[in-house]
Amino acid sequence: MATDRHDLRGRLDRATAHLDPPYAVVDLTAFDANAAALTGRAAGKPVRVASKSVRSRELISRALGTDGWRGVMAFTLSEALWLVRSGVTDEALVAYPTADRAALTELAADPRLAAAVTLMVDGTDQLDLVDAVCAPDQRPELRVCLDLDASWRPLRGRVHVGVRRSPVHSAQAAGALAATIAARAGFRLVGLMAYEAQIAGLGDAPPGRVVLGAAIRLAQRGSYRELLARRGAAVTAVREHADLEFVNGGGTGSLAATSADPAVTEVTAGSGLYGPTLFDAYRAWRPTPSAFFACPVVRHPAPGYATVLGGGWIASGPAGRSRLPRPFLPAGLKLVDAEGAGEVQTPLAGAAASGLQVGDRVWFRHAKAGELAEHVNELHLVEGDTVVATAPTYRGEGRAFL
Repeated sequence: MATDRHDLRGRLDRATAHLDPPYAVVDLTAFDANAAALTGRAAGKPVRVASKSVRSRELISRALGTDGWRGVMAFTLSEALWLVRSGVTDEALVAYPTADRAALTELAADPRLAAAVTLMVDGTDQLDLVDAVCAPDQRPELRVCLDLDASWRPLRGRVHVGVRRSPVHSAQAAGALAATIAARAGFRLVGLMAYEAQIAGLGDAPPGRVVLGAAIRLAQRGSYRELLARRGAAVTAVREHADLEFVNGGGTGSLAATSADPAVTEVTAGSGLYGPTLFDAYRAWRPTPSAFFACPVVRHPAPGYATVLGGGWIASGPAGRSRLPRPFLPAGLKLVDAEGAGEVQTPLAGAAASGLQVGDRVWFRHAKAGELAEHVNELHLVEGDTVVATAPTYRGEGRAFL
C-alpha cells in the first residue's frame, strides 16, 4: 500500500509538474475502474449518474459512455435543462422538488425538454406551483416522479433513522398521492424514487469507532428489511394509478443491496466515481480514489511542520472532522487540531512534514465528491504520468446551481 501511494505521488507530480497549485486532477484509470465496478455491483440494473457528485459535463459523459450507465440524476431543474440542451443526456431526473419559476417556464415552453426531464414531487403544493407558472392547457404534459421517504421509523415512529426528505412515508400515502397526480391535468407520473440515505450515505465502519460501527450495521440491517417490504408495497399502490417507467433507489454506498430489491428497476451512483474520503468508512466496497487536489508547501513554521497555501475545502453535512479534506500524499501527514484545514494556510504535522521542501505539492482528498469541483475551474485528467486533457467544471463554465 505504501509503495502504491508512493508511485501514485510520483505519477501525479510528474504529470502536473508544469502546473502551479492549487489545482485538481482526476486519475482516469481509477475513474474508469470505479465506473465499471459500480455497474458490476448493480447486477444488471442500469446506473443513473448523480451529477452533483461529478459536476463536470465531460466526466458525466464519460461515465455515461460506460456499459450499464444510463441517464442523469440532476440536483436542480436549471442544471437538468442545461445538460439536456447541451446533449449530455436525453433523460434527466431532478432529484429534489423545484421552486425555480424561470426554469419551470423554460421547461413548459419546450416539448423536447418536457419529454426529457422528470420533476420530483412529494405533495400537491409543488403541482400547484407548476400550474401557477404555466397552466396545464398551455404546456406539454410534464413528467413527475414521486419521492417516497426511505427513513426508518422504529418504535412506532418514536425513533427516526435517516434524513428528513419527503412527507410521503407509507404505501398508503404514496398510493393516495399517485391517485391525486393521475387525476390532475398536465402531469404524468412516470417514476418513484426512495433514497435510503441511512444505508447509502452512512459508512458502516467509522475508523477507530468499533462500537459505533456495529450499531450502524445493526440499524442498517433493520432499515433495509423494513424498506424492502414498504417500498414494494408502495410501488404496488402507485402502479394502481400510473404506468411507472422506473423505480429508483440507492447510492454508491448501497448499490448492491438496493439492486437486490425486486421493486427497484434502476440505481443511482456518483460519489464512487471519485472515491472521496467518506467512503473509506464502508466495508462492502471502497472505490479507488481518483480525484485529488494539490496545495503548495510555502513554509516550515517549526521543526516537524510544513504549511501549505490554502487547503480549507470543507464538505457539507454535519460539522465535524469527517468533513475536512485529508492530506493523502505523501503518506504520514495529518492536520493540526488547533487549525484544521485553513482558508489561506493549512499547517501539517507528521513524519513526512520535515522532508517537504518549499514548492513541493501535498495531495489532498476531499471528504465528498462533486463539491471539489466548486473550488476549481477545471479538472486535469491524468493517464499514467501525463495530463491528457482538461475538463471544465460547472464552475469553470460559469454555472453555479447551488
